[in-house]
Amino acid sequence: MKLEKLVGDRFKERPSDCQIDSHAIMVRGGYIKYVANGIFSLYTPAKRITRKIEKIIREEMDRIDGQEVQFPVVMPASLWEESGRYSSIGSELLRFSDRNSAPMVLGMTHEEASVQLVREYGQSYSKYPFMIYQIQTKFRDEARPRGGLIRVREFTMKDAYSFHTSQEDLEEYYEKCHKAYERIFKRAGVPEVISVKSDSGMMGGSVSHEFMLLTPVGEDSIAICKECGYSANMEAAASITENTPDEVSAAMETVHTPDLHTIEEVCDFLKLPVNKSCKAVVYQRNSDDSYVVVFLRGDMDVNETKLRNFLGCEIHPAVITEDSGIAAGFIGPVGFDADATVLFDCSLKNANNLCCGANKTDYHCTGLDMKSDCPNAEYHDFAKITEGGICPSCHKHSVTISRGIEVGNIFQLGTKYTKSMNMTYLDSNGQSHNPIMGCYGIGVGRLAASVCEAHHDDYGPIWPMPIAPWQVHICAVRSDDAEVKQCADKLYDTLIGLGAEVIYDDRQVSAGVMFSDADLLGVPLRVIVSPRNLKESCCEISARDKSFSEKVPVEETAKRVTELIKELMDKANS
Repeated sequence: MKLEKLVGDRFKERPSDCQIDSHAIMVRGGYIKYVANGIFSLYTPAKRITRKIEKIIREEMDRIDGQEVQFPVVMPASLWEESGRYSSIGSELLRFSDRNSAPMVLGMTHEEASVQLVREYGQSYSKYPFMIYQIQTKFRDEARPRGGLIRVREFTMKDAYSFHTSQEDLEEYYEKCHKAYERIFKRAGVPEVISVKSDSGMMGGSVSHEFMLLTPVGEDSIAICKECGYSANMEAAASITENTPDEVSAAMETVHTPDLHTIEEVCDFLKLPVNKSCKAVVYQRNSDDSYVVVFLRGDMDVNETKLRNFLGCEIHPAVITEDSGIAAGFIGPVGFDADATVLFDCSLKNANNLCCGANKTDYHCTGLDMKSDCPNAEYHDFAKITEGGICPSCHKHSVTISRGIEVGNIFQLGTKYTKSMNMTYLDSNGQSHNPIMGCYGIGVGRLAASVCEAHHDDYGPIWPMPIAPWQVHICAVRSDDAEVKQCADKLYDTLIGLGAEVIYDDRQVSAGVMFSDADLLGVPLRVIVSPRNLKESCCEISARDKSFSEKVPVEETAKRVTELIKELMDKANS
């Protein structure tokens, strides 16, 4: 393709409203254009990249016996009512009515559609196992879209659904899909993506993993142990604390603490370290505004995902009213008699000589001994894992917290959807059962943006060969020179004849403009045809990542370029 015909402009300056590098690069380089909040159009370079990612995904899904299907973008609300998610999911699900006043939804995920497609087919055990997948446009009314294609409302996603007659069969297939995902990310140019244990959230199920590209701009926090390799999303990582009680427990005393509300203020006043305090965090259930009080050690924070999972409902930070019986800022576990669900975090187990609220405005207590003062407390894990905390796997103080972008996820769904939607099969004995499901997702646009985030420099992206918009970029410097134009034209025609994907810049612009545009397009190989090189009867071939640069005789240039394309492709696919 001729660069002068490429639709979309490239810009020198970084857009002021782009917070992360990949977003700025993809706007500057003519990849995407803003349409509405979290909604973008793709120009040709981005479309070529995503098409190649889709090809890799299809090859790997087909390799594990996946069958491509297509579900509708628009679905009747009745389908989601069958699963119970029509009412349980919040405003992320876009609901609307059609011209006949029938309630409809825009698909943000397709578990319901997958069950609806195969529940008549899968009535006999002999049909199992099988996996179906699609690559489809979805819409999630995300509250805070950001980062260009990293977090959007409209997106293209590969989602796959497998169906099994036993948990063992699901686990075996789950591992196959896990390995397929590793191959997909390696082939797409981000082998550094790691798999972490995660919370299943609204998808349901008991086992799930997220595939994370570690980067400071990521929105997810990942707990990683460099000693044993343990990794988990902060939402799912178990928090382990050790309390060695003081030999002597002091008697509990009430202390006047006027206008001291925060743990830090109270501990400073009482001259105690923060980890010798018991704090209360108050929530309310969304369904009825009933109060939930979580007591935990003062240096820990509540993991709201763990709390939601334990309660089995949505929650929000409490608005404490005067008639609640709760002394905000002075809440303690001894003598607390307000109408609330009271929970204790494991971080308090075996602790003594703690300070805590006295359930009376402007008063705290010292000398709290959890074993003697709260003998009936039941301890559960409600806390966030912390930097330097104890690894749940090897039990060393070796946990580090990193940021990451989720580029894929896999879930063992169990029978959540097949049971609620009455999908059954008969086994060999004629007994009826619900199939067991797994689901597996990859965001195509997000993966493209994540590769850009992981592999760029100050000048633009460095696209890996398997997903690059083109394989080679010819720069005809001084195309007004007849010899340069003739040589570049011939090279362009030859490479196309050899099956190479070529972007050709023969515009009469300065070398600086030409190379700047080439950097923004990020094509792996660049061939420079210039008067200076032709004086030596050579063309210059260089890598976008600056790993090599070589001069090759003109007559050997096309052959050398195709060799390099093959080498880079083989390396990525090995």
